[in-house]
Amino acid sequence: MLNEVKRAGCTVFLALGLLIPGAPPSAASQGAIADRDVAVQVARADATLTQQELWDALKSGGHLALLRHAMAPGTGDPANFAVNDCHTQRNLSDQGREQARRIGVRFRERGMSVASVFSSQWCRCLETARLLGLGPVTQQPVLNSFFRNYERREPQTRMLREWIARQKLNAPLILVTHQVNITALTGVYPQSGELVILRRDMGGELSVAGTIRTE
Repeated sequence: MLNEVKRAGCTVFLALGLLIPGAPPSAASQGAIADRDVAVQVARADATLTQQELWDALKSGGHLALLRHAMAPGTGDPANFAVNDCHTQRNLSDQGREQARRIGVRFRERGMSVASVFSSQWCRCLETARLLGLGPVTQQPVLNSFFRNYERREPQTRMLREWIARQKLNAPLILVTHQVNITALTGVYPQSGELVILRRDMGGELSVAGTIRTE
């Protein structure tokens, strides 16, 4: 189902009144809705847009896309995780790499052959971002996962909102990041490779315009 706004750990999502079959994985839902009313979380836009309208909005300006990295089997990262060593991390599968390429194709099919692409420094995000084939990828630490350091949730999410407020949105902007980061900012629990489209109004306020499933 398109344009679902999902809150982690819930089967009924009040934002759009939708029933979602099944709850998200428990490991990733830790604390995701404990503070669902915190100031860092953006609101749902008043209107629910169709998939085509969401693509058009992203192309027209004033919007940006949060992209959860493509499929990477497992949860979190190994105990010996090191941000500069991909061998210590959970990485994209071959299926995930193909998924990332297909997402890039979908952008190009809709007239977006070039975009400003920023990524978490985690290897699965960087690889997703590069495989989109939409231009150079810039590492952005504010998009890094806080799955293992949940005390960073609120301060890092506020930093992300402040960073977004400074960006020019006159061209497609894609932020490749992690489920926990997207859920903390938006209340949406995205699948791997799912796009969450945000709208920024004239006053700088963010709202969730909808989601685009890429599978």
